[in-house]
Amino acid sequence: MCGIFAYLNYNAPRERRYILGVLLNGLRRLEYRGYDSSGIAVDGDLPAASAPAPYAGAAPLVYRQEGKIENLVRSVYSEIDEKDVSLDSAFNVHAGIAHTRWATHGVPHPRNSHPQSSGPGDEFLVVHNGIITNYEVLKETLIRHGFTFESDTDTEVIPKLAKFVFDQAHDGEGDVTFSQVVNEVMRQLEGAYALIFKSPHYPNELIACKRGSTLILGVNELSDQNSGKSFHDVKALTTNGKPKELFFSSDLCAIVEHTKNYLAIEDNEIVHIKDGSVSILKFDQDKEKPASVQRALSVLEMEVEQIKKGSYDHFMQKEIHEQPHSLTTTMRGRLKDGGVLLGGLKEHLKTIRRSRRVVFIGCGTSYNAALAARTFLEELSGIPVTMEVASDLLDRQGPIYRDDTAVFVSQSGETADTLLALDYALENGALCVGITNTVGSSLSRKTHCGIHINAGCEIGVASTKAYTSQIVVMAMMALAIGSDQISSQARREAIISGLSSLPRYASEVLKLDSEMKELASSLIDSESLLVFGRGYNYATALEGALKVKEVALMHSEGMLAGEMKHGPLALVDENLPIIVIATRDACFSKQKSVIQQLLSRKGRLIVMCSKGDASVVSPSGSCRLIEVPEVADCLQPVINIIPLQLLAYHLTVLRGFNVDQPRNLAKSVTTQ
Repeated sequence: MCGIFAYLNYNAPRERRYILGVLLNGLRRLEYRGYDSSGIAVDGDLPAASAPAPYAGAAPLVYRQEGKIENLVRSVYSEIDEKDVSLDSAFNVHAGIAHTRWATHGVPHPRNSHPQSSGPGDEFLVVHNGIITNYEVLKETLIRHGFTFESDTDTEVIPKLAKFVFDQAHDGEGDVTFSQVVNEVMRQLEGAYALIFKSPHYPNELIACKRGSTLILGVNELSDQNSGKSFHDVKALTTNGKPKELFFSSDLCAIVEHTKNYLAIEDNEIVHIKDGSVSILKFDQDKEKPASVQRALSVLEMEVEQIKKGSYDHFMQKEIHEQPHSLTTTMRGRLKDGGVLLGGLKEHLKTIRRSRRVVFIGCGTSYNAALAARTFLEELSGIPVTMEVASDLLDRQGPIYRDDTAVFVSQSGETADTLLALDYALENGALCVGITNTVGSSLSRKTHCGIHINAGCEIGVASTKAYTSQIVVMAMMALAIGSDQISSQARREAIISGLSSLPRYASEVLKLDSEMKELASSLIDSESLLVFGRGYNYATALEGALKVKEVALMHSEGMLAGEMKHGPLALVDENLPIIVIATRDACFSKQKSVIQQLLSRKGRLIVMCSKGDASVVSPSGSCRLIEVPEVADCLQPVINIIPLQLLAYHLTVLRGFNVDQPRNLAKSVTTQ
């Protein structure tokens, strides 16, 4: 995926230096979404009155660069010096756009970076997050009309299509507004996208539209008189002509330092900023003119400190250590009077209880979190629970029935495969439940009901605190669904008590940090790592191995311990490190047997066990041990994953790799 950002100041004079700073800092906040290349576009200076002007506004200054944001920063200021562009020029009104890229079409290179242009003169510029699925057909059509293409991207068809629409209107000696141009462009596009347009034909205007990808509008009124009006209609609030700053962003984390007043733009909405006023139009494929809609601003419940590292060296490190707090936040207000209150599910619990089955659907870490919760949900509800990787469900066109409950798990709420699987389940009539960390995401809007995990902003690409919060949310969901079962009342009460104590135990297990660093140093030269788990902790094995794979760039595999004898045992020798998760649960005796079998083949074992079980799991003392606090069996995966997260983190640092931006990955995958 990519990150897109825009900044428009109205009746608020800003120097070019300040504008560049806002745009570049916005990209820094979004860099976790992609860091292959980046670019920005701002206004140049207006030509002298005597000079012929090809359009109404100043010619844009476009800067694009391969690599991370700091490469772009150096390139921008170097080019500004070379061309003697004044950083002190002030603009009463100015519109700038910016983009950070995760490559999908075309290698990382300045020509493939955004903003993409309509051609000479940069009459239309576009930044884009998503995929245009019919770009090849559009490209062929535009080539026939005389357009030439410079990049390998799917995005380049968009500004060229905008210029084509604009030219066609003017050839007919008619006038066309910016919103009419974008409306016609949307009519031709297929796929999932969020777009921001800038054009010197429409100076000091910005237009954004979306279909599938997240896009946020932020409004900062530079006047105290409007305090307390956060929930007013956005158009009514912005037509007063008062000084203001307006932002578009792929994520709330890029606007929180500027404003807390925001609007989550919905699919097929066109948001037009002109003369400091925000107009929202609803695109309809069957109608020539879009209808005007009214939307209210919301108040962002996020603090600037959440998007800063603070005293930590990396965001992943910070987010691992935030888990006692994030778990508390996830449960806040939801454990009441010895029961669980989930407002997002309340009206649908009876329907879920009557389901023929519950289907968990997710990808990567979110799939692993659902797998950790599956057994407990089956136990408390008595409903069969099946697991589906979203992409595989789509490939197989697996059966989804009207009396199924499909639970979609996604940290970002924008994962492409998960959203396509959601569309598939909706078409088949299933009740669709969403579990996500992102308010206003596509997942939260498209599902019938759902639960926000409230883990807080997670910036490190490898998910940590969102994973543990997802497990806790699904445990609470199981408790809510099974609350009508008298036979399981004692079990439910014990789990609810265990949930309340979970943040304290998370704090305790974080004290293993230095021990995990020492373990990481002993594994630094290893080429592979195996992690064996079973029962509740099969998911822990998968997730722990995934973390090592993601950030430490080390081959690692999570395996079901019951399958050890069916092939993986052939890999065991004195050099291959193997982690066995053997904390106290129904599978404990079986895991002790696994340990003995591995030791008899001279395996290099690292055993995770409950405190006090060291002599039980390793009577000879030949295993390296990781002792963790014992909690309720269904909550143990929340505690057990934390040492493995710490191990992955320290392995990455010691091996000299980028912790927060691992090679080839991005935070959320918005492409198939």
